[in-house]
This record gives sequence, C-alpha cells and structure tokens, in this order.
Amino acid sequence: MAMDTETPVILITGGSRGVGAATARLAAAKGYDVAISYASNEHAALAVVDDITGTGRRAIAVRADNGDPDQVAALFAEIDRRFGRLDVLVNNAGIIARQSRLEDVDFQRMQRIFAVNAIGPMLCAQQATRRMSSRYGGNGGVVINVSSASARLGSPNEYVDYAASKGALETFSTGFAKEVARDGIRVACVRPGHIYTEMHASGGEPGRVDRVKDTIPMGRGGQPEEVAAAILWLASKEASFITNTFLDVTGGK
Repeated sequence: MAMDTETPVILITGGSRGVGAATARLAAAKGYDVAISYASNEHAALAVVDDITGTGRRAIAVRADNGDPDQVAALFAEIDRRFGRLDVLVNNAGIIARQSRLEDVDFQRMQRIFAVNAIGPMLCAQQATRRMSSRYGGNGGVVINVSSASARLGSPNEYVDYAASKGALETFSTGFAKEVARDGIRVACVRPGHIYTEMHASGGEPGRVDRVKDTIPMGRGGQPEEVAAAILWLASKEASFITNTFLDVTGGK
C-alpha cells in the first residue's frame, strides 16, 4: 500500500489513557494520523487505536518505555516504517508514585521518575529533531511537552520528586525551544492542573481532584479533553508564531 505523504502524523507518548488518549482521539478528528506509545496496558492502547481507525484515520500503538533509549529509538523507527514522516511530538508520558514526604522517597523511585518524566522527553525530542529539523532536511514540526502545575507549586507532602521532574522538563523546554527555533521546529509546554485522570490512583488517592477542587478558582477539576484542546491548538498553524511558551490549563490555580 502506498504511503500517504500528505496527512500529518502526530506521536503522543503515553497515549493509552488520560490526557494522552484524549489528545490522540482529538488529533484524529482534526485530520492527523496518530501514533501512540504505551508502557504496559496494551488493551487500553489498542482501544484508542480502534477508536481512531473507526473514523478513517490511520493509527498505531507501540509499546515503549520512555526511560529506555533503545525502546525510544525503536518507537521512532516504527513510525518511519509505518508513516514515513513525523509532524508533531507530544511528550505526554509521565508517572507518579504514591504520595509521600521526601524523607520517605527511595533512590530508585527518584531515578525512575526522572528517567520517564524528564530524560524520556529529551530522548524523544532528539529523535524528533533528526526527522523534523531543516538541518537534517526535514520540513519542520512541533514539539509539545506536557508538564504539570506541580512544577510551579512543588507538590509538598505528596510528590516533590514528580514536581521536580516536571520542573526539569520545563527548563529543557525553554532551552530546546531556543535551540531549534530557526530550524523549523516550534516547542511549547502545557501545564495541566487537577485533571480527572487515572493517574491519581497511581498516587494512592483516586479521588484527589474532588478533594482539592474547592482550591481551584473555577471550582472544578478539568477534563482530559480540555487539555487535549490546548495541546492541539499549540500544534496547529493558528499558533505559528508561538514557541518557548507555557500554557496553564489549571482552572486558574
């Protein structure tokens, strides 16, 4: 089958659930072919793929550990093989661990949090740059890094390691945006606030958003689709003069 060389291709890491899955579905509705990566839940990832292919767009799901450079390289090689192009990278994959004060966080947890949340997006951005940058004969592209309001707030008594990893991601976003601005690549960063996703269960408190929603100026938690809309606007031509930018999707917090 001949490759479709006209349809833009988006890669969303951590695309099997939450914000990633919502972004994948909305991207398909906006005319993208979609690649998602996932860590372990193949069933959820394939359900997202089925939703997208049901709309007539192409989609693939690739198992890849964001903290493993070999698996990241293999992910991008599969996109080359299946699509032959890459236009947008959404660095969405991220993990938290159980709520804890810093003195009770072990070294292995710190390493893993930073490997997935901070180093992983850098590995993916390297691969994307080699495909998008005009320095390498590419046609340009967009990288959207998904941070967290915790990078500003610090998440004391819950996950300062996670917040610190997102702070590192934001500093990377700034430097990377400036580095590739004349190579046809725009870089932006989205900061979701308290969003209704499964991630809170990983932290040991599935109902966390409802507990804290009264602290949010808008008085409610956000939906994954609201974050997805911000991501895809930043990736669109409507944001063509926007780079090195941070967009809070936090309900005002």
